[in-house]
Amino acid sequence: MRVTETELSGVYIIEPDVFGDQRGFFMETWSRRAMEQAGIFCDFVQDNHSSSLVKGTLRGIHFQRGGRAQAKLVRCGRGAVLDIAVDLRPASPTYKRWISVELTAENKKQLFLPRGFGHGFVTLTDNVEFLYKADNVYAPEAEGGIRWDDPELAIDWGVTKPVLSAKDQRLPWLREAETGF
Repeated sequence: MRVTETELSGVYIIEPDVFGDQRGFFMETWSRRAMEQAGIFCDFVQDNHSSSLVKGTLRGIHFQRGGRAQAKLVRCGRGAVLDIAVDLRPASPTYKRWISVELTAENKKQLFLPRGFGHGFVTLTDNVEFLYKADNVYAPEAEGGIRWDDPELAIDWGVTKPVLSAKDQRLPWLREAETGF
């Protein structure tokens, strides 16, 4: 497993070793030992799986506030996404900066986001399955989000008219959002 820190402190790209043959493949998607050797200490308590049927579906930017914040390990099990991590920690030197990583079923890359980050993705193909681990359970009362097209963040999603949920259409601008970090 290769673990590479990005320009955002605490955000890592994880590339598992993949062992394939005529039957398919095997890979280890999480190893506490390998992650701790890389400096990532996380006790995951919940796994999530989403399906997006149409290319251009955008989910995010989402987070949980305060003591209910979540670290996440995300990957794409089918199709392809452009995954986004946004630093929402006001005391961080990279506050409001973001990175994007293409996660696909083929490249099998994963992205680790520590607590204090907003997260979102846009589908690059139809029929996407997206999987992630979280180190804190979902808490609706701590749920937060920021508009995908916030000019203060200026994220390049690669789409101008994404497919959005009604909930994501109503998210506030960063300047109006209570992030709790």
